[in-house]
Amino acid sequence: MSMVSVGLGSGFGSSSSGGFQTAVLDGSAHHDSKQTMTILNDRLAVYLEKVHSLEQANRDLEVKIRLFLEKQSPIHRDVSSYEATIADLQAKIQTATVVNAGIYLSIDNAKLAADDFRIKYEAEVAMRQSVEADTAGLRRLLDQLTLTRSSLEMEIERLKEELIYLKKNHEEELISLRSHLSGQVNVEVDAAPHQDLAKILAEIREQYEAMATKNQKDVEVWYQSKTEILTQEISTNTAVLQTSKTQLSELRRSVQGFEIKHQSLLSIIQCLEVSLADTKARYSAQLLSLQSMVSSLEEQLMQMRSDTEHQSQEYKMLLNIKTRLEIEIAEYKRLLDGEEGRNTSSTQACFGSTTTRKVATITEKMVNGKVVSSSSQEVQEKL
Repeated sequence: MSMVSVGLGSGFGSSSSGGFQTAVLDGSAHHDSKQTMTILNDRLAVYLEKVHSLEQANRDLEVKIRLFLEKQSPIHRDVSSYEATIADLQAKIQTATVVNAGIYLSIDNAKLAADDFRIKYEAEVAMRQSVEADTAGLRRLLDQLTLTRSSLEMEIERLKEELIYLKKNHEEELISLRSHLSGQVNVEVDAAPHQDLAKILAEIREQYEAMATKNQKDVEVWYQSKTEILTQEISTNTAVLQTSKTQLSELRRSVQGFEIKHQSLLSIIQCLEVSLADTKARYSAQLLSLQSMVSSLEEQLMQMRSDTEHQSQEYKMLLNIKTRLEIEIAEYKRLLDGEEGRNTSSTQACFGSTTTRKVATITEKMVNGKVVSSSSQEVQEKL
């Protein structure tokens, strides 16, 4: 900051002795007043020229500020197109949000349906495994029954062979007994009366035949009962096996249908996920574009505010300079009016001699080459 002081002095005198002294004093006072007036006029011309130039610069700046505000002021900016675009994009974003919510709901429903189908599939697989285990058990039982039937058939064959063998032995014994009885032997002994061998043999034969018949009937009954039991078990097992095969075929068809539905649901979920990702990417790009546009508009608004504040500060500074110059001009006018009054009083004075000096001190404060404040002070001195 620098201080600029300007001192202006003026003096006049009057004397009561008259004559030459009065003339000299009048000439001196007139010369000083003329010189002071010349200096003041020069300074006034300089300041007036400076005032005119500053007023012109101020008018130019006001025009520039007005044009700048008219050109870039957000009040007069036509943002209807941006508002329509923003409203359209907001509507699209809202619609996309609803669509995304629907897609999420569809995905959740598809996942729930897939879980349901998976649970059903697992239940059907467990049932299929149980049926296959039952079928395997029935097959093992059928194999065991087949082996039992074979062993029973072998036992029947063995019993038939044994029956044939017994019949053959019985016939051979009968033939042997008949051959022994066919010879004529007359033996007289002193003993108890002999028994009838033919009757005994007949009884033995009847017993053997009864036993053989009974054994044959028992074997036939046993074989028939076993055959009927095995036949019933085979027919029952065959029906169960056929039912199990039918159920197994139906389960296989159900499993295939569930697998097809599962694959279709997986493909639908994948398509929905791809569509959701595309929608997210598209609206993310649009959101980034809108954010960049908003950031650009905010930067422009901040720049406009900064420029407006800068122009306002410059305008205030110029207004202060104008006010200060007007004060100085008024001060100079007052000084000029006072000087003219003193010249009039000096010409009218006839007696006494008094010399005074009025010193006007103007103080200006400058910061970085710019005047920020100004003050003036007057001091009268007697010589």
